[in-house]
Amino acid sequence: MDPTEYLRFAAALIFVLALIGAAAFALRAFGFMTPGNRNRAERRLTIVEVLTLDPRRRVMIVRRDNVEHLLLLGVQGETVIERAVKVPDISTDPIPGTTFLTIRPEPRL
Repeated sequence: MDPTEYLRFAAALIFVLALIGAAAFALRAFGFMTPGNRNRAERRLTIVEVLTLDPRRRVMIVRRDNVEHLLLLGVQGETVIERAVKVPDISTDPIPGTTFLTIRPEPRL
């Protein structure tokens, strides 16, 4: 093989990669590509819990903006069972001064 063929191959590869980069830049500039990797804290919609009733139906709790909705999903369609369920205030922090296992020393007599 002639060394100029290697040079032509490298130039063609660089040209194709530049075209792909320019197309991606143009798509992003015109709004066709939106960033889909949001942080977990920025997400507005989450599935809290799913319960399978039978092979055809499921009950699902969906949280949107700190408001939960209870849905029944089935073959015929979706049904909203309850809207705007009050979210229980469950703090993840334990009571200060306690741990999973609290050992209380008792005085010896």
